[in-house]
Amino acid sequence: MASRMTRIRGLIWLLPALVLLGVFVYYPIVENVRLSFYSWNAFSPKPVFVGFDNYATAASDPIFWRSLRNNIAYAVVSLVFQVGCSLCLAAVLEEFVHQRLRGILRVIYFIPAVISITVAGILFSFIYNPQFGLLNRLLGAVGLEQWQHSWLGERSTAIWSIIGMSQWQSIGYTAVLFVVAIQRIPRELYEAARVDGAGAVRQFFSVTIPMVREMTTLLIILTVAGAFLVFNEVMVMTAGGPSDSSQVLGTWLYRNAFLADDMGYASAIATVIFVLTFGFAILQIMIGRRRRVEM
Repeated sequence: MASRMTRIRGLIWLLPALVLLGVFVYYPIVENVRLSFYSWNAFSPKPVFVGFDNYATAASDPIFWRSLRNNIAYAVVSLVFQVGCSLCLAAVLEEFVHQRLRGILRVIYFIPAVISITVAGILFSFIYNPQFGLLNRLLGAVGLEQWQHSWLGERSTAIWSIIGMSQWQSIGYTAVLFVVAIQRIPRELYEAARVDGAGAVRQFFSVTIPMVREMTTLLIILTVAGAFLVFNEVMVMTAGGPSDSSQVLGTWLYRNAFLADDMGYASAIATVIFVLTFGFAILQIMIGRRRRVEM
């Protein structure tokens, strides 16, 4: 009886949070999916049901596919740097850097993460400037003039320049999270590995990586979801240009919703983003649970 009352009290305490989630998260998701089957705009007296026409439009839209490819490229590069390189950086900080210097380096690496995305985008727009930008001047100073570009003004380099700025801003944040995870690993495991003759590299693969698996899973999910939800960086630096070469799903959704006023198509794009991010998160969680069971 007492345990039943405890559960009821717990549900009562959870009820406000559940109501807020239902009203501001789950209901908008369901409503967006419903509206993706209609043709409507801000001035439509009544949405017109069109079935899967909006999704057919996306399937035949070359800019939609270009945006999707840009998001995938964003996700792949982010996984390499924000997960892989961040883990290596965190391990180096904890194992090879003097304790007095660790705190200073953590702050230095973390500073970009607290800078506004808008400020970072404007800063890198100056760095990438073809006339007086720091990047082209450095390339010229070391004799690599052939590598100089109008980084945000060329179709072949615009999206990669934006991705580069994003990695600069995010890698320190994920590295600090990995540092926290590494600090929670019992030191006895490293001592046992050293007794068995394992060097630093072997300890990294045999102790560090397995013991930070949960943090790695979390950061993979957050990194991929962030790559498919990216918006501000592109809008600040290129607004999707030149010639839509740096469009991502978020900016293409924005353009169709608020500039072209095609809310039905924009809702379909939003649904695609939700399905991709939610599906990947579920897949990654399932893989993580299976690995824990196998261990």
